[in-house]
Amino acid sequence: MALRKALAYSKKKLRPYTRTSRVKSKTYIKVNPPNKMAKYSMGDMKAYTTGKHKFIVRLISDEKVQMRDNALEASRMYVNKMLDLEIPGEYYLAVKVYPHHILRENKTAAGAGADRLSSGMKHSFGIVIGRAAIVKEGKEIFFVSCTNEKAARFARETLSKIKSKLPCRTKISFQKVA
Repeated sequence: MALRKALAYSKKKLRPYTRTSRVKSKTYIKVNPPNKMAKYSMGDMKAYTTGKHKFIVRLISDEKVQMRDNALEASRMYVNKMLDLEIPGEYYLAVKVYPHHILRENKTAAGAGADRLSSGMKHSFGIVIGRAAIVKEGKEIFFVSCTNEKAARFARETLSKIKSKLPCRTKISFQKVA
């Protein structure tokens, strides 16, 4: 089954739904969905921590939104691949959001006149279909630090290319570390 459109979940102003309990009868989520994010930090972390990186590029959210874990993973894979091909060893990439929020779907019956299934349940929790990260306005999504200005400009171009993969408006912050 294919994934639903991002607009089905992305603009909802919800509380994080993470209700799991050690006591199985008290939990609403019977199965925790797997996290599709493979890595959260890539590149030369040692050079970043020692202070050899002089430029920082950030991708920042411009609105409150839910981002599915597969959108974050697709963006991370693209950025890491492009940076590794063009500027290997001169960058450090970190994903700054974590998909805690659990998405549910209450399927409705398709057919002639079978509308009562979805409207009859007061709190229908539905089945678990995936994970999402709730990102607030102004929160950084991706963080890239680079050794020189040429690498930082390429990182900024790469981050601008992944804007179409994410379900929100974003802005890119470019700064030089003193």
